[in-house]
Amino acid sequence: MVFKRMLGAFGVGAPSVDTVLTTPRTQPGGTLTGEVRLNGGDFDADIEHITLGLVARVEIEYGEGEGAGVGEFSRAQVSGPFVLRKGEERTIGFSIPVPWETPISEIGGQQLNGMALGVRTELAIAKAVDKGDLDMVSVEPLPSQLRILEAFLQLGFQFRSADLEVGQIYGSSQQLPFYQEIEFYPPPQHAGTVGEVELTFVTNPGGLEVVLEADKRAGRYSGDSIGRFTISHDDAMRTDWPSEIGRWLAGLSQHGGHRGGYGHEGYGHGDHHGGYGHHQHHEQHGGPGWGAVAAAGAAGVVGGLVAGEVIEEIFEGDEEEGGDGDW
Repeated sequence: MVFKRMLGAFGVGAPSVDTVLTTPRTQPGGTLTGEVRLNGGDFDADIEHITLGLVARVEIEYGEGEGAGVGEFSRAQVSGPFVLRKGEERTIGFSIPVPWETPISEIGGQQLNGMALGVRTELAIAKAVDKGDLDMVSVEPLPSQLRILEAFLQLGFQFRSADLEVGQIYGSSQQLPFYQEIEFYPPPQHAGTVGEVELTFVTNPGGLEVVLEADKRAGRYSGDSIGRFTISHDDAMRTDWPSEIGRWLAGLSQHGGHRGGYGHEGYGHGDHHGGYGHHQHHEQHGGPGWGAVAAAGAAGVVGGLVAGEVIEEIFEGDEEEGGDGDW
C-alpha cells in the first residue's frame, strides 16, 4: 500500500479525468455546460477540488521581442473535496459563465485564423501530481458583433488574421487582461490611404465599445488613427454600419490626430467627432500573413470572413512546458 501511494505521488495509477462539453459553442456572456468524468485509479484518492479555467492563446511582448503564451481569463470551482474510491466512476455536471469580453473564435462553424480558446480542467489530488484535461471551445459573435463584421465584408475588406494582445485599452471599460484584434486588408479604393484596419470589441451586457485602428498611409498626417463607437446591442442591430465605417474611412484623409503612446498598455484618448474619435500613436501593429480571404456580401459573411483552423498543439505545448506563458 505504501509503495502504491508512492507511485501515486508520481502519477502512476492515479485517477483520470475527462471533461465533455455539451455546449462546445457559445457566445460572449453565455454559458458552458458539460460533465467532468472521473475514473478512480489503483488507490483511494483525496480530491481537494475540481476547477475549470477558460484559457486563450495570447501574444506577449517582452523586451524587444514577443511570443505566444496561454492565459487563463476565467476560473470556476465545480467541486469541493471528496474521496474518489479505487476504480470508482463519477460524473460531475457543471454550468459556468462565459465573460462578456471573451474573444470571438468561430463564425458559422469555421475557426478564425490565429485564435485558440479552451477549457482547462484542474483535478487537485492531495499528495499527488495534479491531473488535467483540455478541451477546445468555440465562441461565436453576438448578433450585434456580427452586424459590424458583416459591414466590413460589404465594404470589400478582406480578413487577414486575429490575435489577442496583452494590455488594456485606455479609456475603455475593459475587464480582461487582453483584447482581441481582428485585422482586415482594405478594399482597393482605400488601399492607397489605409494599410490595414484592426477591429476590437469591448463587450458588456448593455452594449459594445467598438474600437477601429487604421494604419494611415496618406494625407497630411501619417501613422495610425483610432475610431471609437459606443452603442447598445439593440442600436447596433439598427445601425447602418457600412455607412458609419465608410464615413470614418473617408475622414482619415482629412483629419489628423494627437500623437500618443500605445505599446502594450492600450489605446490613448482620441478626439471625438460625431460619436467616434481619431487618434495617432507611434507603434505599428502587424502579424504573420496568414492569407486574405475573398470578400463576400452579407449573405456570404461566413465563407468570406473566416479561414484556417485552431491548432491544439498550442495548448498542448504549453501544458508540457509547465505553462510558462500563464498569468
